[in-house]
Amino acid sequence: MFQVFERQTADELWLALADAFHQGVADQSSRAGATKELLHVAMSLQDPRQRFVISRTPPINIAFALAEILWIVAGRNDSAFINYFNRGYSRYCGDGPVYHGAYGERLRRHLGLDQLQRAYDALRANPDTRQVVLQIWDSAIDFPQPTGAPVTMDIPCNIVAMLKIRSGALEWTQVMRSNDFFRGLPYNIIQFTAVQEILAGWLGVRIGRYHHFSDSLHVYDTEFPVVMGARSVEIDSNDDSLCLPKADFDSAFGELISTAERITDESSTPDQLAGVANKAALPQSYRNILFVLCAEGARRRKNSSMMEEMISACTNVAYRQLYRRWLSRVQAT
Repeated sequence: MFQVFERQTADELWLALADAFHQGVADQSSRAGATKELLHVAMSLQDPRQRFVISRTPPINIAFALAEILWIVAGRNDSAFINYFNRGYSRYCGDGPVYHGAYGERLRRHLGLDQLQRAYDALRANPDTRQVVLQIWDSAIDFPQPTGAPVTMDIPCNIVAMLKIRSGALEWTQVMRSNDFFRGLPYNIIQFTAVQEILAGWLGVRIGRYHHFSDSLHVYDTEFPVVMGARSVEIDSNDDSLCLPKADFDSAFGELISTAERITDESSTPDQLAGVANKAALPQSYRNILFVLCAEGARRRKNSSMMEEMISACTNVAYRQLYRRWLSRVQAT
């Protein structure tokens, strides 16, 4: 039986799901520990631009979330870039120079095909098509061993995405075999609604609804009490648009990812990062991403004044609020 949840924002959706866990769930063991599980959960997000789960405690890492969007869209699987923004990432995905199940590499390189480019080409040529399916799971390298053991730590939880243009808007359906409600879902929504918005911009269409199906939505027992204590937190709307025509996006994104690389280069000083951010010839919505990443780079370099300058330069109020919530979390540890 499907369990269906529909809300305007990701935060409202997450809180509704947290309440569902209150109502009673099944115990289910896993290789990473005991969980509480909801099966066959279908979610619909009416405004994919409101993609941030605000009410999770501890707060999400907004710099990591934005960096992960860049990492995915760039089609990368290297661990160094993403580990810089989340030092605990390797605990869940394994050590090594690359990540086996990196979504960006799967979408843009793994099959010898840039699936985002092909989706753009196909939908632009035939907006009525029902055949655009982005494949992430690869049974040849992801299927469990005959013993049932995983072949590696980093097996993609996302299986496929299905894209359709209807009534002049890009509808997106994401299918997941397994979904960690506390650690994974908030970031999964950010990842794929951002790609949805970017692709809508390439196509010159509106952003439709984001639909997300989790075959196993679960909370580990160690985090269950935190989920049970979830309370709504108010925050401003995310008004930035990532929609750009394809040629404009390619130019802006190239500059953005190149500058983000400088943040992860420990030889770059905070002053150098600020200079690059302030001079970047980017649309304001993309400059705001850069300001958040530079603020995090300055924080990691222990330059609090430059961190404050960078986050204050960000005109996206929601980003600023999210970063300050994240800052209160790391300062408390």
